[in-house]
Amino acid sequence: MENNKTSLIGKEKQVTDVKIKYCLYARKSTESDEKQALSIDSQVKEMLAIAERDELEIIDIRREAHSAKDSGQRPVFKEILEDIRRGRYNGIITWAPDRLSRNAGDLGSLVDLMDQKLLIEIRTYGQQFKNSPNEKFLLMILCSQAKLENDNKSINVRRGLKARVEMGLWPAPAPTGYLKDKNMDHKCEAIIDPDRAPIIKQIFEKVAYEKWSGRKVYHWLKFDLNFKTVGNKNLTLGNLYVLFKNTFYYGVFEYPKRSGNWYTGKHEPIITKELFDATQEQMQKHIVKVNNKEFAFTRLMKCGLCGSGITAEQKIKKQKNGNVHRYIYYSCAKTRDRFCKCGYINELDLVKQFEKLIGTIDINEIGIKEKIKIEVERFKKFQQALLGVKDRVVIADIDIRNYAKYILREGSILEKRELLGCFQSRLMLNNKLLTLKS
Repeated sequence: MENNKTSLIGKEKQVTDVKIKYCLYARKSTESDEKQALSIDSQVKEMLAIAERDELEIIDIRREAHSAKDSGQRPVFKEILEDIRRGRYNGIITWAPDRLSRNAGDLGSLVDLMDQKLLIEIRTYGQQFKNSPNEKFLLMILCSQAKLENDNKSINVRRGLKARVEMGLWPAPAPTGYLKDKNMDHKCEAIIDPDRAPIIKQIFEKVAYEKWSGRKVYHWLKFDLNFKTVGNKNLTLGNLYVLFKNTFYYGVFEYPKRSGNWYTGKHEPIITKELFDATQEQMQKHIVKVNNKEFAFTRLMKCGLCGSGITAEQKIKKQKNGNVHRYIYYSCAKTRDRFCKCGYINELDLVKQFEKLIGTIDINEIGIKEKIKIEVERFKKFQQALLGVKDRVVIADIDIRNYAKYILREGSILEKRELLGCFQSRLMLNNKLLTLKS
């Protein structure tokens, strides 16, 4: 009996006497430094001082800039848990319990490791948590308190956002053409940007009334005006198409996006609803879809026999070896003569005829010279910078013609349509032969 007692005491002493090897874990969320209680470097410095004072063995120092709000989302923390399972260390030292966990999942993982006696101690700036019921319970309370704070913060943020949008205030960065009022009494209010708002209005007008394409607007902003956003960046073509669809400019907005919740803004509109609608209508005309497929050359030509428009269709051929080939054919839509015998032409053959046409016509006459010249100049500037050539480069007609041919072969559908828009209503297709009406 006494021998058994001695044996049990020995085992207990063995567990108690296990040397603790610590991993120092410092974390901050992705918020800016000024919102943190202690930065990562400060946490490390403070914890190393404690380790030196208490003669603790630090095996590793791990840093992480990641929120602990959601479970399993911190890669460094997950690595630490795995290292503990492998026996690399059996203790964690960190600034405070909320550095380890602000969610139930990660907290559960820590407690589970303590239950398995793989994690012997968690040490913070002011406390120690060993593998005892009371200390584990206290750890769970402190981490749960951090989770409660997070949950309440999220609720308060959502409530605050809802209140602001119901007042007509925009709770996000101001769209180009507006600025955020810096006065704290007018938080979230968007005010007119006197430098950019007039330009924003102009680009809507140029699309709606002058029938400009998005790419033409892009060139005008970048090369003619050198237009920059508040962040000193050029608007990309993609930015422009998003801008054209932004209802904020005529005074209403949806928040959150795709929620179906619409609000009348407190801000001053830059454009009218009528101008916005006219812009949307015009933008739709630049993209033609047939059977949910986009084709480059529809609505740009007329049948030379009956005067109907030209339509397109796609045919897919599968070979025995598994290869799939896509073919596009253009033909008369037969809206004026259902017996029209115009015939079909393959898109590749059509492109070849377009190239020949561009090679023979007066490029000044068709109105594309300046448009293409801008693109060629841009390429030349890039070439100069790359090769270090400083001499002035003359933009020759041959360059412009070749660039136009390149667009026909390799350009996007939108680029092809914009190029050929200069020919619109003058292109005739007659029995697979493309001609330009004078």
